[in-house]
Amino acid sequence: MKKGKTELEKMQDKVQKMVVRVNEKITILGEHLGILNTTLTNIQEEFDKVQNIPNEEKIRYEELKQIRLNWKNQVDEIIKKYEEIKNKDATAAGVAGVGIGAGVAVAALGPGVAMGIATTFGVASTGTAISALSGAAAMNAGLAWIGGGALAAGGGGMAAGEAFLALMGPIGLAIAGVGVIAGGLLFWKNKNDQKCLENLFIRISNRDLKSFELAINELDDRIKQIDNGNIELKVAIRVIPNLGLDYNKMTEEQQQELKKYIHLMALCTQLLVNPIKELQPKYTNEDLDEYIKRKYSAWYSSSEKRSIIALANLLYKINTNEIEKKLLWKSLRDNKEFLKSIDVTKEDFKINIFDIVSKVLNFKY
Repeated sequence: MKKGKTELEKMQDKVQKMVVRVNEKITILGEHLGILNTTLTNIQEEFDKVQNIPNEEKIRYEELKQIRLNWKNQVDEIIKKYEEIKNKDATAAGVAGVGIGAGVAVAALGPGVAMGIATTFGVASTGTAISALSGAAAMNAGLAWIGGGALAAGGGGMAAGEAFLALMGPIGLAIAGVGVIAGGLLFWKNKNDQKCLENLFIRISNRDLKSFELAINELDDRIKQIDNGNIELKVAIRVIPNLGLDYNKMTEEQQQELKKYIHLMALCTQLLVNPIKELQPKYTNEDLDEYIKRKYSAWYSSSEKRSIIALANLLYKINTNEIEKKLLWKSLRDNKEFLKSIDVTKEDFKINIFDIVSKVLNFKY
């Protein structure tokens, strides 16, 4: 007789379906961003034809050009990193295979999807830390993500480090950070303990489900903004040549209209680079640094910091009692994939880390 799915498995199915929808929206976002970027390039060319634009205005739209260039470079970097992972040697392929077995499909990553990824998770120039995409650390984090381990670090997958952005197309946000951790539940002898952990993971999954629902709304809003901005830009492209090719010979009204279009360019450029807030990590290295700075007595080793950030994302908005903390600690301490994903040894993963996590989350939120 076939065994029915547990409540946790049913919840994870719901979250996984929501992730597929998020991926689809990110792909659509990328398609619309590609059109917007082309239109911004076209209006830039019209501005370049106008002589004697005041330095202040010229500097402004040259800065916008550089922001778009940074964004495009980020898109190219994501594709590059993805290709590096995809073409990795047999050892890396073996790690990736674990991820595929866990339900992570590594699909083809085209420019459109990469554009959606770059914007969804932010561009380095905006202050969002996706610069981690470069270097060996990013590569290792990425492999851990594909392998499934890093999924456990962030509940819905937000804490594994932005390196994972380069690896999936569309985004791998394969949820089951919880699924990876919960896989060990089958081996728990005490049914009460098992049920306790299952209930905890269900709460985490439910939180992620709500987060992805909000992310879809945010993605829909961004796509509408992009489409509206694109329409306004195309109107401006037709109007600018009629204003004349020399700023000094324009009427004051024409000069003001030209400045208005520079402002429009600025707004639309932000649509390229501003991240989707609901898909950002809930706790970052910067957050922990700020906590340590304010709490002068606080000092943590590198392994403690990695554990704190991983668990802060896993337990964000989740209230846990002492029994749940102890059970979760035991579960994670014996989860080799999880420990590998945050590069922490079993010996270094102490139970007191949960008390620290409560403090840092209370400090931020």
